[in-house]
Amino acid sequence: MAVMNTRMLMRASALVLGVLGASATFLPQEILVRAGTSSVGFSGVLVQLAGALYLGFAMLNWMSQGSVMGGIYGRPVAIGNLAHFTIGALALLKLVLSEQRVVELVIGAAVYTAFAVAFAIVAFGRAPSARVGA
Repeated sequence: MAVMNTRMLMRASALVLGVLGASATFLPQEILVRAGTSSVGFSGVLVQLAGALYLGFAMLNWMSQGSVMGGIYGRPVAIGNLAHFTIGALALLKLVLSEQRVVELVIGAAVYTAFAVAFAIVAFGRAPSARVGA
């Protein structure tokens, strides 16, 4: 099995989460209108808070790209990403399977599923062997 390039995985996830976060932070009303929901009241604030979470996770992933994800310090980052992308993938897949096949949901479900699988491999795959005496 080929060794997964965790640096590229962290960069890709940071980019995706950063775009989602910036969009949710600066365009909450537009997102809610596109989703067919009212943009009045607390909904916009919730979307902005979700955007803040996405941006925070994006920054975490960007700053962690040089860390060994199989190591003791990188494992919490890998598990956090695994939880986020797995739960997100399941939620999006549930919507897609309930015949809400909006193109954005299908793409989102595919992207989230791919990241969930990748972070599962990173979190539970075989850790790189440490060289003794090096």
